[in-house]
Amino acid sequence: MKRVHVAAAVIRDSAGKILIARRADTQHQGGLWEFPGGKVEDGEAVEAALGRELQEELGIQVTAARPLIKVRHDYPDKQVLLDVWEVSGFTGEPHGAEGQPLAWVSARELAGYEFPAANQPIVAAARLPSEYLITPEGLETPALLRGMQKAIANGTRLLQLRAPNGYDPQYRDLAVDAVGLCAGKAQLMLKGPFEWLGDFPSAGWHITAAQLRKYADKGRPLPASRWLAASCHNAEELSLAERMGVDFVTLSPVQPTQTHPDAEPLGWEQARQLIAHFSKPVFLLGGVGPEQRQQAWDAGAQGVAGIRAFWPQA
Repeated sequence: MKRVHVAAAVIRDSAGKILIARRADTQHQGGLWEFPGGKVEDGEAVEAALGRELQEELGIQVTAARPLIKVRHDYPDKQVLLDVWEVSGFTGEPHGAEGQPLAWVSARELAGYEFPAANQPIVAAARLPSEYLITPEGLETPALLRGMQKAIANGTRLLQLRAPNGYDPQYRDLAVDAVGLCAGKAQLMLKGPFEWLGDFPSAGWHITAAQLRKYADKGRPLPASRWLAASCHNAEELSLAERMGVDFVTLSPVQPTQTHPDAEPLGWEQARQLIAHFSKPVFLLGGVGPEQRQQAWDAGAQGVAGIRAFWPQA
């Protein structure tokens, strides 16, 4: 069965709202919402196909776009490759040129709409920022909380409270404070044993590679309404993350790092190849910072994650 190559767009307006369209009841996966786009013709460049489809479907001309994520999905009756681009600039007023209902929704509201299964990773990618802050170790609690507060004030929208010393009570106390700091402003990702999941209902969970190996076959430990992420370092762990149903991963180390000097770096080319075979958002980690964000996008990643490069200086 030939995989159908589709160009799709996450179109944002100046206020950051995202345009979605409702599929006709007569279409495959009819009645569900989707990101606008359509089939890439044989020999057609993806960007050209995207521009053509958005002109036909919505009556707009794309002026600024970049690759966001590629998703391979197998339905019982067809296989698709969704080549998704983020469109941040266009001319014209979007309208349902083919009679399809449209809606402008916030990233947060996306989760309340029903999309085809293949679109779930796109929904995640559209909701996630391009930077993921991981807190440093060795800081006293007041300094750590001050740094988190400053990072959030500077625009950080996704952050992980790192747990370098295992699952001690001090981490739990810190997590309570961190939940309060992030409430309504940023998505907090915690770490620790699954027994703690019920104690922090607003937090997402970032699992270790060891937890991934141990629990992947048991499926997702969280409801779909909570973020689940995993630390991955190779193709095997990415496969386990897919099996567990995580929303996104970190892939590391891309380059040599001070925190893990013995770890063999993947390098940019291997990272790109691993991402190409994985259909979820990936943050590249290890020896990268905000200035490598474009390079990460070019490799197919959601963005970059890090500790030192993202932590606000005192």
